[in-house]
Amino acid sequence: MSPEHFDAVIVGGGPRGVATVLRLVARVRAEGAAPLRVALLDALAIGPGATWRLDQPAAYLNNTQADATTVHPDDSTRMSGPPAPGPDLVDWARRVRAEGAHPAGDWAVEEASALTGATFPTRRLQGVYYRDQLEAAAATGAVELTEVLGRAVDLEGTGAERTVVLEDGRRLSAPAVVLAQGMVQGRRSREVEELAGFAARHGLRYVEPGMPAERDFTGLPAGQDVLVRGLGANLFDVLGQLAEEWGGEFEPVEGDLHGRLRYLPSGREPRLLVGSRRGVPYRSKPEGGRSVRPFVPRWATPEWFTALAARGGIDFADEVWPVLGREFARAYLEALGELRPQAVGGDWLAGLEAASTVEEIDAVLEASIGEEEWTWALEELHRPTRGEEVGPDGWARLVRRLIRDELGSMSDPWRHPRAAVNGAMGALRREVGRLTARGAFTGVSLARDVLGWFDGDSLALASGPPAERVRLVLALLEAGVVELLGPGTAVEADEDAGLFRASSAVTGREVSSEVLLETRMSKGKVPDTDDPLLRALLDSGRARIHTVDGVETHSMEATGAEIAEDAEGGHNLVSADGEVDPAVVVLGIPAQSTQPGSAIGAAPGVPSPLLAGADVAARQVIARARVSARL
Repeated sequence: MSPEHFDAVIVGGGPRGVATVLRLVARVRAEGAAPLRVALLDALAIGPGATWRLDQPAAYLNNTQADATTVHPDDSTRMSGPPAPGPDLVDWARRVRAEGAHPAGDWAVEEASALTGATFPTRRLQGVYYRDQLEAAAATGAVELTEVLGRAVDLEGTGAERTVVLEDGRRLSAPAVVLAQGMVQGRRSREVEELAGFAARHGLRYVEPGMPAERDFTGLPAGQDVLVRGLGANLFDVLGQLAEEWGGEFEPVEGDLHGRLRYLPSGREPRLLVGSRRGVPYRSKPEGGRSVRPFVPRWATPEWFTALAARGGIDFADEVWPVLGREFARAYLEALGELRPQAVGGDWLAGLEAASTVEEIDAVLEASIGEEEWTWALEELHRPTRGEEVGPDGWARLVRRLIRDELGSMSDPWRHPRAAVNGAMGALRREVGRLTARGAFTGVSLARDVLGWFDGDSLALASGPPAERVRLVLALLEAGVVELLGPGTAVEADEDAGLFRASSAVTGREVSSEVLLETRMSKGKVPDTDDPLLRALLDSGRARIHTVDGVETHSMEATGAEIAEDAEGGHNLVSADGEVDPAVVVLGIPAQSTQPGSAIGAAPGVPSPLLAGADVAARQVIARARVSARL
């Protein structure tokens, strides 16, 4: 099949692909140049992509407030291309509300009308926003946009052009190709293969890991036990969807100062038995619109991080984590001392000044907190029971403490000590990301510590679900509709019983069921990706996994950002033999280890690696299109 020819082919029709089109339009209009012919390719939806697709349940929410979403860069993002302001999500929603109609349907108008800066939009509404920004860009005439629904399976060519090969045989050629696939998923692991086969043999129901919008969690058997694995962001969306299906009612608990809800069952509920490695859910975002306690570092200062980056060869666990731990302990004790002065005693600040290990930090916390209900240790960020077996009664007490802490943290984020820790983590994880971008960590420490546990722990604290959804889940916990099995939950296929079995050695719980739902997601780990194009590039040696000191990361390798307007490249694909392909730009999550922060959506007034990367790609697309036109 003969290829179709374009000036650029962008693989991935979600926010990164949309942002790249917007930056192309800004540059073409600023130069007064001829329109560019651009093919924008996605397997599912052009504009929303997979994460923000418009046909997903309204119960699926973004975990970022509406006023923190845009796809247009402002002065906060360093880039060489021209400015091109555009509406953020809240501005756009106001326009939709004022117009009173939208091609996506009445639901889009209803949701946009209810949106404020402090609310958390549905994923589908955010998808409409991205789609509208793409259409507005195409309407300028600066690009001739061809939308292509299909799956890219290979990339061919050398020299002046590259050809993207689609699953159905179509071929799209251009001088520049931008890979912007976003949240790539993993191949079926051996365990998932075995569980799926076990379910098929025994007539069980197994929902395997993946994007929630691509899975069916509904229709669960009322009154029966259902096993669920995964306590991250997906679980909260799935429970929101299921609660709507069950039809029970949530009512405020009269007189509760923290906004506690009570769930009144409909009788259609199963009993969901949920477990994970950590054993507890992601921590909530603060209540929308409430002031959050500011974090100012005492030890982990910008100067300290700068010195680490300059030195390099850093071991995260030995040199960084204890300093971060002191900051978390200080944030907790400062907040607790203000909230409940009688619970804190001693010269704890001097103790933290002298502490150099996690054990010493936890000893200061233990000595300084005089009321049992407020005891806390740094170790609990990894292991809520501090690695100790607690039994069912001990675990039940910890879950009640979790519910109390979450309600307090959501409703009083300025004063609650757990909210203070979450805020500190949100600030400090960005600095750790910058160290990663600078290549400051040894390869062993990067793989073992930063990618091995810190990234996951920091997400659980600082990138949790909206408070309104957490209140719902806490009510289901208190109603007994949802139960937490405990840390270190292991799932097995019991061939003799013909059932799935889950157990936690920490709590002593062991349960069985005919249904196993996986609400975890194998995301972003390129070595195991099921994306056919990335797979073809890696397997053929045209791409390679990024390594540090010979240790593999979770990402493919691309060159660093090149911001200057006269730079020739930036974010370019690197092959197994180290050759850089100037015709292929890799943006975002697949190359995250060389582009830290690019997985995070763009927010007004905040430097955005996502949008900066889109401008780097647009500069190269235009430069290569000019060269091609002269040939």
